[in-house]
Amino acid sequence: MDAYQYVKDKQLIIFELDDVLFPEKDYLLQVYYLFAQFIEYTEQKNAQPIISFMQTEYEKAGSAELFEKTAKQFGIDEKYKHNFDLLHQNARLPLKLLLYKNMLDFMQELVVDRKLIVIVTAGNPEQQLNKIKQTEWNGLEQYLTVYFTEELNLPKSEIFQNILNNNNLPANKALVVGANNFDEQQSKLINLPYIVSLEIYK
Repeated sequence: MDAYQYVKDKQLIIFELDDVLFPEKDYLLQVYYLFAQFIEYTEQKNAQPIISFMQTEYEKAGSAELFEKTAKQFGIDEKYKHNFDLLHQNARLPLKLLLYKNMLDFMQELVVDRKLIVIVTAGNPEQQLNKIKQTEWNGLEQYLTVYFTEELNLPKSEIFQNILNNNNLPANKALVVGANNFDEQQSKLINLPYIVSLEIYK
């Protein structure tokens, strides 16, 4: 199914970042790799088992308490939690983050059709900005406007409404592309059309 059918009558498209434009794990697994390398350098512990453990634990249970699990498994001092957290915010990735291929094609069509593209992303603003800076946008970056929800300290629904107001658009002329129920609920609060990003990957 052609994803572009969803936006024929729209003027503005709002995207989340993680697991919408690219897989969040592509960022996190590189952070874990860099952390393991850092521990190898500072504590002379072999990085490879640490990398393997973190990847397995992440895929099994997500990122919650991953430092604590890894520290317990490998006898890593609690003081390195600071370095672990800091890497999430300012890591220089070995590899650039790549957009989902279908999403790249979709966004390029939006630009050609002169539709407005906005990113509204939750999470630590410094970390989210770091992801954006290290994404291969293929020239799309000049067409993006980005809002960080934690920086604005507003519910997503209010941010969505402010974006509509700033562009003098009714809700039916915009679309939110998200990846979770929360984004859908926030969109529905202001009658903003919503699709889950997986629809675009079909």
